[in-house]
Amino acid sequence: MRTPVDGLLVSEVDNSEPEYTLTAPLLVVMAQGGKRLLLGDQVLEYRAGQYLVVTTDLPVTGHFIATPEVPSLALGLVLRPAVIASLLLEIPAADGSRATVPERAIATGQADLDLLDAVARLLRLLDRPADAPVLAPLIEREILWRLLTGPHGAMLRQIGLAGSALTHVNRAIQWIRGNYAEPMRIEDLARLAGLSTSAFHRHFRAVTNMTPLQFQKRLRLQEARELLVARAGDVTGVGHLVGYDSPSQFNREYRRLFGAPPGQDATRLRADATPHDSQHPS
Repeated sequence: MRTPVDGLLVSEVDNSEPEYTLTAPLLVVMAQGGKRLLLGDQVLEYRAGQYLVVTTDLPVTGHFIATPEVPSLALGLVLRPAVIASLLLEIPAADGSRATVPERAIATGQADLDLLDAVARLLRLLDRPADAPVLAPLIEREILWRLLTGPHGAMLRQIGLAGSALTHVNRAIQWIRGNYAEPMRIEDLARLAGLSTSAFHRHFRAVTNMTPLQFQKRLRLQEARELLVARAGDVTGVGHLVGYDSPSQFNREYRRLFGAPPGQDATRLRADATPHDSQHPS
């Protein structure tokens, strides 16, 4: 859930239902409970006192480690490239030599006391709205500095470096996001990214832990799931909208990902739907 402090998100989740989401560049610090995520064949788990860093848009599967008695509580901070880029000027090691090194785009770590202290001070600004416009940007920079000088600093630096592997791959990711239902040629994506086909494949998989085709398929299926909630009974039409010419292939791949055929899954989702806003950090 978004808060009045710009870029700050908070969440409280009291169930462990599986969810399929598209992440954004984000820092998530877990205060209570935990979450387990799956990206391709990579499994990540983070619990109270630990954090998750995501540096680009990624389709992930996950579930919170929570119960009604002990809900999962987390804080999220949007990672802004401009702020990170300004901090890189203060880090001598962040030079052009890192620009061609592919870095994964998601990782977990243990939050140290300095990071937790800064996060707590940012959260307390919710009770001090008059202070937030002045202090929030300063605390945001402190939090990012802790990350940039920590174990995952090289990964985070990729967001702020104009020529980084992440920057190249992100051009293709944004194209796939906006055109997921369209036919896709790897050669065209590589050209868009400014890379050779072989380098594009290597960098894309290093960043996303998926091939471009796997990435596109996951986006198609997640979008189809959202559409099915609103378009009851139109399974074939939804499959076509997200790029499937074959209804049988759509049904097969949908069931493989979500564990039930499209129509059955949509019926359950509509029955479980509630009117409140369920937005929360990854």
